Amino acid sequence: MFSQHKYTLAGCVAILLWSTIVAFIRNVAEQLGPVGGAAMIYTLSSVLLVVVVGAPRLSRFSPRYLLIGGGLFVSYEMCLALALGMANDRVQTVEMSVINYLWPALTVMLAVVVSRQKVSRLLYPAMAMAFLGVAWTVSGEQGLSLTRLAANVATNPVSYTLAFSGAFIWAVYCNITKRLANGQNAIAWFFIATAIALWVKFFLTEQPPMVWSSEAVLNLALAAIAMAGGYGLWNIAIIGGNMVLLATLSYFTPILSAFFSALIFGISLGASFWQGVVMVTLASLSCWYLTRKKT
Repeated sequence: MFSQHKYTLAGCVAILLWSTIVAFIRNVAEQLGPVGGAAMIYTLSSVLLVVVVGAPRLSRFSPRYLLIGGGLFVSYEMCLALALGMANDRVQTVEMSVINYLWPALTVMLAVVVSRQKVSRLLYPAMAMAFLGVAWTVSGEQGLSLTRLAANVATNPVSYTLAFSGAFIWAVYCNITKRLANGQNAIAWFFIATAIALWVKFFLTEQPPMVWSSEAVLNLALAAIAMAGGYGLWNIAIIGGNMVLLATLSYFTPILSAFFSALIFGISLGASFWQGVVMVTLASLSCWYLTRKKT
């Protein structure tokens, strides 16, 4: 019993660490640039993951898993990091994180479409609520309005496109990686590949110079620890933790992420924003509940 509690606690800490990543990525981006900062985060995270989790020989993995799974992982991480780093301001950064959390609903939607499985009719309004929640959040404090939604997206179409693309890519990743991985986990190599891709973009495109300071180093360390620590602890949790409980708690990450981001940024998020976040969270939780495997 104590052993299971230990693994479950590791999973809970992983969820809390992941909930701080949005704020830390943005803080680093403001000091080291969106691309350079992300490259530094994933480089340091890769080192920490290799030390904590290890990096099994590449020959142990299926080439399809490495190429397809790795390509999707790298694409997602780049989309998310750049969407957060290129947001117009810190409030918009949190909006990007909410868009990112469309992935649970998108994952279920793709799984249902591909498998053509019979599902509860309640699933479709739950999926719709996830998208409605995002629209509610992005529309601003005046409430849902297609005009205001379009106007807000027009202020930074690149970041909004990256955020939505990332959510879709991660949904695809979740649907196909389990079949390709055969129980193996190449997370450390995927992080290394992400770091390399970001450095290639950094050196091949015009980027602002990195402004180093003690604060930048601290934020970089916190971001890398949160990211690598989250993945490392989750790997421990799945060994013997209460995965039903952890899966349920993980769907509250949008609320936790918004809370920690507001706390770290020192910003106030309005009532409409929180309403949208809660809608996305409840929608994701409902999608999971309605499609979970019953034992």
